Amino acid sequence: MTDLRVFAGRSNPVLAKRMVDYLGIPLGRAQLENFPDGEISLKLVEDVRGRDAFVVQSTCPPTNDHLVELLIFIDCLRRASARRITAVIPYFGYARQDRKDEGRVPITAKLVANMIMAAGADRVLTLDLHAAQIQGFFDIPVDVLSAEPVITAYASSLDLGPIVLVSPDIGNAKRARAYADRLGGELAIIDKRRTSGSETKVFTIIGDVKGRSVLMVDDMIATAGTVVQGCRLVRERGAKEVIVAATHGVLCGPAIERLSDVSVSRVALTDTIPLTEEARQRLPNLEVLTVSELLGEAIRRIHRNESVSSLFMK
Repeated sequence: MTDLRVFAGRSNPVLAKRMVDYLGIPLGRAQLENFPDGEISLKLVEDVRGRDAFVVQSTCPPTNDHLVELLIFIDCLRRASARRITAVIPYFGYARQDRKDEGRVPITAKLVANMIMAAGADRVLTLDLHAAQIQGFFDIPVDVLSAEPVITAYASSLDLGPIVLVSPDIGNAKRARAYADRLGGELAIIDKRRTSGSETKVFTIIGDVKGRSVLMVDDMIATAGTVVQGCRLVRERGAKEVIVAATHGVLCGPAIERLSDVSVSRVALTDTIPLTEEARQRLPNLEVLTVSELLGEAIRRIHRNESVSSLFMK
């Protein structure tokens, strides 16, 4: 893989380093810093002409800064004559603004897709999009991986006994069903109604959790309002043990406080977003699962023009 180059933005350098370690190659060298006024300065320290270039950058908070840095990196690689540029975006920000659900609002996910293409990306690799239709916002290939193999392997290592996979809302039921099929568990769905961007009102649960271990899975935990209310509901319905798992630990606003106050055995998050020291200290039951091998293997297959979807075949 002499013509493969993997570079890292500043959003998640630890994950990028784990990925290149898996691939057995060094991380691409670049000088990345800020001018005194805050503008981003970037210079590649190695030749990428005719190379297959990947840039790893989660557009996590501060989302705008990391997004602009990604665009600058793509533009820099394009102007340096990289043969192909793949934007590796473990966490794709603005994914919740994927449609006009009321008048006079933007479709920001489409805008972000347009900017990534305009910057010069030839391909996108991402993980567990909040809205699957965002793939269609791009006019370039988009590979969407799932953290399901990583989270399933973790859940399988625990002695949970009879297990119920709980979807915290109806929209997430398909994802929960995939986990239930893989783990041989049953499925339950929480029926909820959202009252605002940060508040939800839980109504009821469809399915039986009494006396069983519950694995509640979601693509992300932002303010944790949905998942915490869901945990309380399954506890009220007699769940023996509750484990929460999500791909993206955004953990903004009151999320850490809410998770520290609810009765759960474990909170399992992947490393698509770097977790703060506060989260690690205040959530002693926090487990961090790495997706570095999953993303690294996808990069290897894209570079070799091999199937990426076969990563998820049983």
